[in-house]
Amino acid sequence: MVVPGQTTVVETGLHARVLDHLGTAICGGEFRAGAVLNIDDLVDRYAVSRSVVREVLRVLAAMGLIETRRRVGVLIRQANDWNVFDPQVIRWRLASSARMAQLRSITELRTAVEPHAAWLAAERVGHDDASDLVGLAAKMWAAGKAGDEARFLHLDIEFHRRVLLASGNEMFVKLQELVAEVLTGRHHYHLMPHHPHEQALRLHADVAQAIQRRDGERARAAMVQIMEQAFDEMKQLWERSGEPERS
Repeated sequence: MVVPGQTTVVETGLHARVLDHLGTAICGGEFRAGAVLNIDDLVDRYAVSRSVVREVLRVLAAMGLIETRRRVGVLIRQANDWNVFDPQVIRWRLASSARMAQLRSITELRTAVEPHAAWLAAERVGHDDASDLVGLAAKMWAAGKAGDEARFLHLDIEFHRRVLLASGNEMFVKLQELVAEVLTGRHHYHLMPHHPHEQALRLHADVAQAIQRRDGERARAAMVQIMEQAFDEMKQLWERSGEPERS
């Protein structure tokens, strides 16, 4: 007996599986830019219907990963054409052989943006939000000292989200999903220290207290140090992975 809605549930699950696998394959370079995808080949490869494949391709096209050309077919686009700010694209890159490149690019972006967001937050934050940020930094300290990685990750994501939110810049706020993805990815792939460095814990407290005191320059300076420490940690990973340094 067919249960009402069963087909929809099954196709949704198949769609998610195929989308995740194909997206990771593209982001990881298994399918090179300029390669042509054949719908029938994908149907056979994933053992799904043409409708599922077409829906997956529609989503990938919306993300800029592929495009359809008449008389050619479905083409893989250059990485420069991808929507690299899409959290799903970031997740796929972190799950692929492009992991270190993705970590590098987001760390560089955070280094450029978050210190200025902290400076703006000191100018614009409300009293209650500033107090909450100080309390959040204290909770991070406790979780870090206790080695509670899951709780620390949750608090770390929330801390940086609130700083971006307190900046009052709607474009900065949109970056919170990227920060969450990279922090989650580092945790998932065991690229974070089991016990956060005490300096990092102290610096988060410094950022929060400076924002509360409306000391923008100190908030910026402390966030710069947080970003530099994160960059140094990433640099060690890049060196171990054998990725060449950029000039």
